[in-house]
Amino acid sequence: MSHRNDSNYSSLPVSSYLELQPQNDSPKSSRRMSFDEKGGYLGSKVVDDDDDFEIDIDDYPLVVGGTNHGSGVPGAVFNLTTTIIGAGIMALPATMKVLGVVLGIILIILMGVLSEISVELLVRFSVLCKASSYGEVVQHAMGRPARILSEICIIVNNAGVLVVYLIIMGDVMSGSVHHLGVFDQLMGNGVWDQRKLVVLVVMVVFLAPLCSLEKIDSLSLTSAASVALAVLFVVVAFAVAFIKLVEGKIDAPRMVPDFSSKTAILDLLVVIPIMTNAYVCHFNVQPIYNELGNRSPQKMNRVGRITTMLCILVYASTATSGYLLFGRDTESDVLTNFDKDLGIRFSSAINYIVRVGYILHLILVFPVIHFSLRQTVDALVFERSPPLLESRKRSLGLTLVLLVLIYIGSTMIPNIWTAFKFTGATTAVSLGFIFPSLVALRLSHQGDLSRGEWVLSWLMLVLAITVSIVGVIGNVYSIQSKS
Repeated sequence: MSHRNDSNYSSLPVSSYLELQPQNDSPKSSRRMSFDEKGGYLGSKVVDDDDDFEIDIDDYPLVVGGTNHGSGVPGAVFNLTTTIIGAGIMALPATMKVLGVVLGIILIILMGVLSEISVELLVRFSVLCKASSYGEVVQHAMGRPARILSEICIIVNNAGVLVVYLIIMGDVMSGSVHHLGVFDQLMGNGVWDQRKLVVLVVMVVFLAPLCSLEKIDSLSLTSAASVALAVLFVVVAFAVAFIKLVEGKIDAPRMVPDFSSKTAILDLLVVIPIMTNAYVCHFNVQPIYNELGNRSPQKMNRVGRITTMLCILVYASTATSGYLLFGRDTESDVLTNFDKDLGIRFSSAINYIVRVGYILHLILVFPVIHFSLRQTVDALVFERSPPLLESRKRSLGLTLVLLVLIYIGSTMIPNIWTAFKFTGATTAVSLGFIFPSLVALRLSHQGDLSRGEWVLSWLMLVLAITVSIVGVIGNVYSIQSKS
């Protein structure tokens, strides 16, 4: 190698590797050079990418920007868990009311397992393609139009989720048509009855400062707190349901779906896409992986598996306990059910703890979802501009515009059920299952996809497309029939 070429490379830590494509080697081989801590050359060797794919992917981290002193596994787990456990948890008791306890729990477990598999496939092919975002790996597999479509899906999905967060905050704090708000119960009527004003104050005072942070790793502590608050909600709801069950104050729940009427069948078609929406976190997988200390696919897979087990436990407990507590009266947003006597001691105090605690949880979750929304909008609109981390002004400008649009959206959508059933049937299914399956199938010759993984990828793709079509048809029909 000439002196002129050597001067173009800076020293890297001993744990870092640099891959070059030499002209005198075969197209399927690469030359890996290693350096010591002082930048001294330790040697190189030609490696055939096809023959040694597993070693290359598992043992060598993706190098983006030199030395990586990122977050640990706990921080990554908290951020990924926070991405998953948001407002969707509040809709699960209502889906359990439609599906029945048995089918509801089965679907919670099944969707969790399938989502985890799709995350692992996404990580594997992202590392293979050296992609640092969801859109990049999609473009590598299917071209630029597919990348644009995937980024539009992320924007619609995340914006919809953040709108839902604001709707829930307004419902809980200021009340709704059928339920009293926390402020009304504590202080009576007042200026806090103005839902739009209360949500605006929360956005300016709490959400805007957190959303202005530039790195997702900066949100690890708030994510840990949000997970703790979600667990608190689950523990309280489960404890209350258990006490009432022991005292014989709970009616027998429906164990299987109701097929007795056209309306019941239509509701069943609508809630299945909502269940698929529960585990969508794929848009944040690459940002979390990029900031993972000493990253490797194996380490990120461990993060995904821990997260999935935690979410399955939380979701199953929440859906079951919420449905047991309120039965046929379970609302699409179960938090609004906690405005009346629960039939046990200290009911009023428990109601306040549950609702205020979950509002704090949503406030801490909001910036994590907003982070990937901002990154995706920037990648789509300012594709040829420097990275967002290098432009504080652009980052703050995007944050301001997005928050204003999300706030306007929250004043126009009537309830979370409307938002969830449409995003669940379209963008959520696409991001969680359709795009990862297509990436794996298109790059299967490069990624050493096993026969079982190939079959599973096709199965996820067919199921996801079926759920999407059925969900959209069910949603349109339910609007027309005002079900």
